[in-house]
Amino acid sequence: MYLHNNNKSLTYAAALREAIVHEMKRDPSVFSMGQNVDDPKGMFGTTKDLHKIFGDDRNIDTPLAEDGMTGVAIGAALAGMRPIHVHQRMDFMLLAMNQIINMAAKSHYMYGGAVSIPLVIRGIIGRSWGQGPQHSQALHSFFMHIPGLKVFAPTTPHDAKGCMITAIRDNNPVIFIEHRMLHGIEGIVPEGEYEIPFGKARILSKGDDITIVAISHMVVEAIRAKNHLKEIGITAEIIDPVSLAPLDIQTISDSVRKTKNLLVVDNGWTSCGASAEIITQVIENLNGQEGVRYARMGFAPVTCPTTKPLENLFYPTSITIAEKASALVNKTSVDWNVNSQEAAEILEFRGPF
Repeated sequence: MYLHNNNKSLTYAAALREAIVHEMKRDPSVFSMGQNVDDPKGMFGTTKDLHKIFGDDRNIDTPLAEDGMTGVAIGAALAGMRPIHVHQRMDFMLLAMNQIINMAAKSHYMYGGAVSIPLVIRGIIGRSWGQGPQHSQALHSFFMHIPGLKVFAPTTPHDAKGCMITAIRDNNPVIFIEHRMLHGIEGIVPEGEYEIPFGKARILSKGDDITIVAISHMVVEAIRAKNHLKEIGITAEIIDPVSLAPLDIQTISDSVRKTKNLLVVDNGWTSCGASAEIITQVIENLNGQEGVRYARMGFAPVTCPTTKPLENLFYPTSITIAEKASALVNKTSVDWNVNSQEAAEILEFRGPF
């Protein structure tokens, strides 16, 4: 719940930092660790100056050793600390999968509830300036698959702050997914502390013709697509799952029951991905309701290219989402005539991280 009603405009990164600072002040067992968390830029600004405020022992720069450092974080959590472990690229969380899946996710169950792993693992994902095959992957579906892990992927600054506070306070390991194209996006954020619950989706805009469920940065593109669709008389209901595990399938199903059309736009590959899981659960929930059409979008089924022209074809955009949505509701002969300029956050991104 909100303790303060005052609102202010913050970037996604600033909202995350505000949540982390608040929890580090509130609870001395909370600390941040990861490669370059003490860099002057502070992980897109999310850890900026934490080492100056709390000391080097609570904002710890770690070596290039993902497996070992994840083991350190798990050990600290077992000892009663609440680590926030930053992986500046989710790709390299693969080096720590044994630690995350066989240790962090399972320990509470294996030891009959005698131990807990209050660990937040921040996995940063996303595109721009040719991140290429090994620096661009969004692997959230891997973690959705594992009992014992919770998965957050908030899109708005408001939800980023509330989800981070929830994740830090949870006694189970949480995978916290951040798209680098979201860090600079601004939004209204309440003052003070508040929590966003697991397992609750957010309806960002109402519509009657099609339900578009989008994940992470694809939410931003879906909202742009909604504006394109409005020009041809299609109203889209945009849903951000926020929490991928547990998943609020009821909110999505209720929307699809109304619109009779579901398009899921993932920020990853579609094969065995989050989009497949969402569609399958909706089908099960609607129990064979007739007349419902389904489609999904995500990365092109190839390794991510490095060159910008190919990268632009690899990722869904507001226009390709609008085209797919219009086809789903049987409005295919459309002269779009829309502004196809690349999204501002992509144009403005300077990297290198």
